[in-house]
Amino acid sequence: MDFAKRLYQRFSALLHELTKFGTIGAIAFLIDTGMLNLFAGVFGMGPLTSKVLATLISATAAYLGNRFWTFRHREQSGLGREYFLFFLLNGIALLFGLLVIGFTKYTLHLHDLLSLNIANIVGVGLGTLFRYWSYKKWVFLEATEPIPTELPGVKQDR
Repeated sequence: MDFAKRLYQRFSALLHELTKFGTIGAIAFLIDTGMLNLFAGVFGMGPLTSKVLATLISATAAYLGNRFWTFRHREQSGLGREYFLFFLLNGIALLFGLLVIGFTKYTLHLHDLLSLNIANIVGVGLGTLFRYWSYKKWVFLEATEPIPTELPGVKQDR
């Protein structure tokens, strides 16, 4: 039992961060999938155009959630810089989704919404691995000074 407690204490900050990142990611995934199906299924747009538009909307929600909740304990290097890098890295991650969706539609010739959604899930999964690593490395940087344990007017959630 002592080992488990020490292990938790050692990795608790990472565990909390990953939980928050996963929660924001799940919300962004629901937005992305909903918008993808709306654009492709209801409005009849192409799958790649639908994916780009859905990603723009879901990435904006994800940025806000990650900046102000998941990584709020990290240094803020300017919203403009962070927003630009966040969307640049999301653009790279979007390529994973576009490649999988394009392969599904244009190589496998699967044109139904179920195939589109399965391809989207695979693409989002691959992109998520890249996004978590890249956000920590380039967007939401480690604090160079200790952050106060209590911020004025902000209740801590730990």
